[in-house]
Amino acid sequence: MKKTIPDFIKAKETGEKITMLTAYDYPSARLAEGAGIDVILVGDSLGMVVLGYESTVPVTMDEMLHHAKAVRRGAPQTFIVVDMPFMSYSTLELALHNAGRLIQEGGADAVKLEGGEDFTEIVKALSKAGIPVVGHIGLTPQTATQLGGYKVQGKDLESARKLGKDAQALQEAGIFMLVLELIPSQVSARISSILSIPTIGIGAGAECDGQVLVYHDILGLFDRFIPKFVRQYAQLGEQALQAIQKYNQEVKEKAFPAAEHVFNLADEIIAKLHID
Repeated sequence: MKKTIPDFIKAKETGEKITMLTAYDYPSARLAEGAGIDVILVGDSLGMVVLGYESTVPVTMDEMLHHAKAVRRGAPQTFIVVDMPFMSYSTLELALHNAGRLIQEGGADAVKLEGGEDFTEIVKALSKAGIPVVGHIGLTPQTATQLGGYKVQGKDLESARKLGKDAQALQEAGIFMLVLELIPSQVSARISSILSIPTIGIGAGAECDGQVLVYHDILGLFDRFIPKFVRQYAQLGEQALQAIQKYNQEVKEKAFPAAEHVFNLADEIIAKLHID
């Protein structure tokens, strides 16, 4: 049964951890749902993981919608959050229009946007329109250049306090869940303790109310880089490479297709078959 927002709030109250997995297509969504994952995030990280971009910045609304639809078809009974891509919520009007598309066309249950206190008016507008919002602070990949690259955030007293203020401001504006990315565990623990909504960590320690990782990362399918916070639960990328190499070899050596892979005509049809 699909989880609901009250279910996530209750999970925080009871101490039950929330599982979130970032997935981008029909087969990965099917597997996530089959495994009982609570939330699927259609992240704009698809730009790097499946589209080959250098960052999340080039990802468009049309690309997010394309992948969101596929994930919804693969996981009809799972709560799905879809990222709002770069510049898709730069004004209230754009935010309402694009978030509405992700819900109405993409089948999302909620949208996620990056940023802290500066984005509270957008969160309020979306919430007022009936669009559930997930916040995201700490490392925000869409603006990673401004943050000095993909680095841990909140390592000094001033920036840690700023993260706390951002978290509280976003909660007051109406988010129902908050992603904390690349934040020292002590800061995440403090933020999680003062919020009434669940926090979801990625590189933010074990004291968050839940965790999120990327499908391709946990299965060892993405090898451009492996962040410190990732645990690989399988090495499917290496297995896939070996399988493709074997296929390539067998075709070259005329070992595939073998007799068991071929369809044949009946003898009486073969006798009468003439193709000029």
